[in-house]
Amino acid sequence: MRRLWRMPVLLLVAASLFWACNFVIGRAVHGVVPPFFLAFWRWLLALLLVLPLAWPHLRRDWPALRRQWPLMLLLGLLGIAVFSTFVYLGLQTTLAVNAALLQSVIPLAILGCSFLLFGEAPGPLQLAGLALSLAGVVVIASHGSLEDLLGLRLRSGDLWVMGAVLAYALYSACLRLRPRVHPLSFLACSIAAGLLALLPAWLWEAATQAMPPLGPATILSVGFLAVFPSLLSYLFFNRGVELIGANKAGQFIHLLPVFGSLMAVAFLGESLELFHLGGLALIGSGILLAMRAR
Repeated sequence: MRRLWRMPVLLLVAASLFWACNFVIGRAVHGVVPPFFLAFWRWLLALLLVLPLAWPHLRRDWPALRRQWPLMLLLGLLGIAVFSTFVYLGLQTTLAVNAALLQSVIPLAILGCSFLLFGEAPGPLQLAGLALSLAGVVVIASHGSLEDLLGLRLRSGDLWVMGAVLAYALYSACLRLRPRVHPLSFLACSIAAGLLALLPAWLWEAATQAMPPLGPATILSVGFLAVFPSLLSYLFFNRGVELIGANKAGQFIHLLPVFGSLMAVAFLGESLELFHLGGLALIGSGILLAMRAR
């Protein structure tokens, strides 16, 4: 495990894989589980799971976390509350192909936020890698068809997903300011701050809508989301940013539509087409090129 903790590529690939599962499950239960319910209980369960492990570190790191409480509230709001709920709100109406294409804008948005907030200009290799990865995502999202690409139309769900993209780009860029504490302390505090932001929205939803039936599908969905796209993905991505920086780490988000396509083949019976392989080659080439940038 210690060896894995020093391998940013594996950590970031795993984070993207788990986040792709989040989109698949979020879309699968969109007609059954309301978005704020799914986000709130996903993160509440994640906090309950991580707290026993984080507690010894939290006791030691609390003074440093308390000194930077405005930043922790901001990171929890952006990366936990806004990103999760905006994605689930978007998946109520948007097409999967639109969501995949819009999520691929996150690395570009991270570059823009890093430049605007901290003056960190991307280098030529990073820009070239970004262009290659975006081209690969477009190939997958459009099924290799120019007609399908030109036929895409933005819906209200797409606007929610675009809001999630901006929130996560700001979160990623601001991670450089995070207090130097144990990763579990930081994650637990971020989740707690995100839950505080989510609580009013969940209470409003609970008062105005019928709650979903607590059957196996709801329980398993929330449980899976709490462990993999919540705890492990955020822990792995935060560590990846710490090791190689937000701009390079953001390139791995281009793997989301790749993993989404592979899961569609495995679980939905869809076939693996030539455009999947072509898109994967472009995305992989873009990530390798960006990783070579200093």
